[in-house]
Amino acid sequence: MRVAMLRCALLALTLCSWLALLPRTAFAQAAPQTEAMVNPGESLRVSLLTFAPGETYWQRFGHNAILLENTVTGANAVYNYGMFDFFQKNFFLNFARGHMVYRLDADTLERTLQVYAYEGRWVYQQVLNLDAAQRLQLAAFLDDNARPENRDYRYDYFRDNCSTRVRDALDRTLGGALATSLKAQPVAVTYRSEATRLIRPILPLALGMDAIMGPAGDAPITRWEQSYVPEVFMQAVAEQRIGGQPLVAESRYLLANANSPVAPTEPLHWTGAAFAIGMTLALLLAWLAHGNSGWGFALVAAPLLLVMGLGGSFMLAAWTLTEHWSMAANQNLLLFSPLASLLLPAVWRRARPRTAPGTLLRGLSWTMLLGALVALLPGGQHNAPWLALWLPVHLALAYGLMHRAREASY
Repeated sequence: MRVAMLRCALLALTLCSWLALLPRTAFAQAAPQTEAMVNPGESLRVSLLTFAPGETYWQRFGHNAILLENTVTGANAVYNYGMFDFFQKNFFLNFARGHMVYRLDADTLERTLQVYAYEGRWVYQQVLNLDAAQRLQLAAFLDDNARPENRDYRYDYFRDNCSTRVRDALDRTLGGALATSLKAQPVAVTYRSEATRLIRPILPLALGMDAIMGPAGDAPITRWEQSYVPEVFMQAVAEQRIGGQPLVAESRYLLANANSPVAPTEPLHWTGAAFAIGMTLALLLAWLAHGNSGWGFALVAAPLLLVMGLGGSFMLAAWTLTEHWSMAANQNLLLFSPLASLLLPAVWRRARPRTAPGTLLRGLSWTMLLGALVALLPGGQHNAPWLALWLPVHLALAYGLMHRAREASY
């Protein structure tokens, strides 16, 4: 009994300190002392807020946050783990290194809705069916997280983002019940398929994201990991039952905008298109080589080799020099070979009459082709489109350089 009374007193003190330490939110208007002292958690309401995807590339995945409301005073605070600052010291360098720092911030619901109304994005509220003690525990946890010394965290696109932070906070409040349920639900998607699905409206970024991700992006995941996507987590929470009761007590749109960007339902599928492009380029290179058009062959081959070389160098740097775990051991390095740039002198030598690439450069061409063929071996990475695109091109480049060597030897 004494232990229970002590816990209640500590919870009440925590709430009082929480209310006092949020001057930027409406929670600065503390609840009446009688309410706080009798059962401080009863005056709290906890909601999961989910926000529609936006037009800008960093908004394409959508967003979510936790809303706390005092039902007595009307005070509220939206806890948002997705804050970042382009003007932060070394922001772009840290972004390249995979050492991104995001923070938790709190603002009023009114100001939050103004922002999303201006951006034309819907906002969906799910009021959570938590008891008074759980609501108070979550409030204290979020307050502690929002302190200046605690609010910054190392951001990770897939494992530690705005959605996983909200997920983990709720799971902590529920004693691990959320993790137990969602980790038992395997899904037929991967980090790669979800990422390319959501960013697909911005095609260059979708292609770049697909190219740069290694086999870790194709590892099997459960609904727990898939919940890095805010709308996926919203749906998971809607279906969740805790102790036989629905986790969501009620839900509604706080902002309903029929013109909000819609997340695509399918990931990027382009293997057929990639093969058509690859074969077209390969046939063009072979035709130019066979027709003895040295300058034509060089003008087509040189940009392709530059793309290969620069792309491969970027992939190698992402693997070896950064902390982007999803980019490690990328098998596309066998297709985007960093060695490709070294073939540029061979291509330009071929453009001159009766001048053939040297043995070393021809050997380099065959080495790249062999690497591209090795990429055909099963390796746990979904890179069929890139194989379909680049393998024909590698074959045509090797043919073009060897054909000129035979011609020059006559």
